[in-house]
Amino acid sequence: MKIANRMENLSPSVTMAITALARELKAQGKDILSFSAGEPDFDTPVIVKEAAIKAINEGQTKYTAVEGIIATKQAIINKLKKDHGLEYKLDGIVISNGAKHSLFNLFQVLVEDGDEVIIPAPYWVTYPEQVKYSGGVPVFIETNDSTEFKITPEQLKAAITPKTKILLLNTPSNPTGSVYSREELLALGEVLKGTDIIVFSDEMYEKIMYNGKKFTAAAQVSEDMYKRTVTINGLSKAVAMTGWRFGYIATCDAALAKALTKLQGQVTSNINTMTQYAAIPALEGDADETIEMMRVEFEKRKNYAVAAFNDIKGLSSIDPDGAFYLFINIQEVTNDSMKFCAELLEQKGVALVPGLAFGTEGYVRFSFATDLATIQEGIKRIKEFVENK
Repeated sequence: MKIANRMENLSPSVTMAITALARELKAQGKDILSFSAGEPDFDTPVIVKEAAIKAINEGQTKYTAVEGIIATKQAIINKLKKDHGLEYKLDGIVISNGAKHSLFNLFQVLVEDGDEVIIPAPYWVTYPEQVKYSGGVPVFIETNDSTEFKITPEQLKAAITPKTKILLLNTPSNPTGSVYSREELLALGEVLKGTDIIVFSDEMYEKIMYNGKKFTAAAQVSEDMYKRTVTINGLSKAVAMTGWRFGYIATCDAALAKALTKLQGQVTSNINTMTQYAAIPALEGDADETIEMMRVEFEKRKNYAVAAFNDIKGLSSIDPDGAFYLFINIQEVTNDSMKFCAELLEQKGVALVPGLAFGTEGYVRFSFATDLATIQEGIKRIKEFVENK
């Protein structure tokens, strides 16, 4: 049967493909160390699992409102107020099947054919694919490690055209771990004043911060940014709930939330009911002690990996302020990140993600969301590989 033409412009996720390949090779008995997946190696906190079990035992297994139950939406509102001083109403919250689903809904609801979406590069692989699928045009702003992969107000101003509809920010960033400060967000907001440009702020990694830095939400830096920003977040990374599929948006535009709910009602309806109940203690802070334990462990791994990679001749990495990735500069070795990763996997059994997948050649992404012993062995193999080249 003939597949719809729109699928021709949609590329498969490189990160998912490499992770699947690594699993397949491991299942064949090969000695594979994978640093490709953005998934914490920790278990979901006990209090979260217990909340899900309690919901099941109490019969909370039926359909809910498409946009989520009131108790969970209120927990999101309380969390945003407590963490960032932001005020939202129930009609501005929509819960979806992970932040990826939230983003897809947003692009489908807001983007018309030809609308431009500004995306700083490197970027999460899904962003441009969803924009293109929705009929939009991704407009990339190139960055590198000399600016910690963050765009400047001057770059933003130069990228804006009459067709610009959305600026997509990801802080902390996947794949670089870079974090925009309050001052940097304010400066970007100044460029947007007087425009109708919407800001999508993907803040999935907000709880995973390092080097004593504090996270600032895009919507909290000014009244203007609050009004134009749609916050996208979830519990997959910080609370180790990747498989639970819990994402949400927060907006002060009730009409936008209503449109998102209408679309979701015709596609998935509500996310699974048990996850909504499990999310409440995570949002209300009951799992904060476990979240902090994970963050501390991530930071130990990060510190080791940054020092170890910077000790390898030909490789270098910035010290990221958030998330659990290093975006490693391999340009002294090669500019072909696909070939680098393919040969590394074949020769040393180490899986990384090529920078090309994130729109920036000459780099590779290394996830340190695994135990320290595995990280040490993986970097040892990478060092041997680079030295041989």
